[in-house]
Amino acid sequence: MINLKNSDKKITKHLQQDLVKISGKTIFINPFLYWRRFDENTNRWLREPGQMSEDQIHPNRNRFYPELEWAELSHEQKLIKDATIEMFLKTLELISTFHPYLTSGQLLEVERKMAIIKKKPFEKWVTKSFAKKAKLLENEKRKFQRERFFSCWKEWFSLENTQQALLPLIVIIFLSTFIGWSLGISKNSCNPYFEQNLKQLN
Repeated sequence: MINLKNSDKKITKHLQQDLVKISGKTIFINPFLYWRRFDENTNRWLREPGQMSEDQIHPNRNRFYPELEWAELSHEQKLIKDATIEMFLKTLELISTFHPYLTSGQLLEVERKMAIIKKKPFEKWVTKSFAKKAKLLENEKRKFQRERFFSCWKEWFSLENTQQALLPLIVIIFLSTFIGWSLGISKNSCNPYFEQNLKQLN
């Protein structure tokens, strides 16, 4: 019972962080809490980084990360920060769509709370998304290499010259195996162990 109460408290705390109350209306600043109202295209648009162009993202760098010196960041860090900015912009667009009555001042209030509360969670989510995408690409690359390998061998075996070259080799292997087996049988038949048993019987 105590664990359930603690779990409920944690969920309630997270939900409280994910919402803003403005003019008696509850505004979710976690975009995934709107998922019941998404169609498939909107869901894909939200969940896949890279749906917005650099022209939409770069002008908003100082808006969401005024403390950063972008020139000092690595390429990978810039990708993560830009994808996080994309999440902010998408979330604001969703909030504007689902709450069209909000004024520009109220949207600014929502944005400020988002920048404080959701920056780290968005960065974490984006990092996981990139890792998942990289893993899928690596799996696809390996699958393609395997298919290409088997295809090349299949094509090589189907060539007439290959079949002509392999036929004598197969015959030699078969004959060698048969001769080796025959010699092994004949050797066993001459085994002194059997001769000794025969003498004892006599």
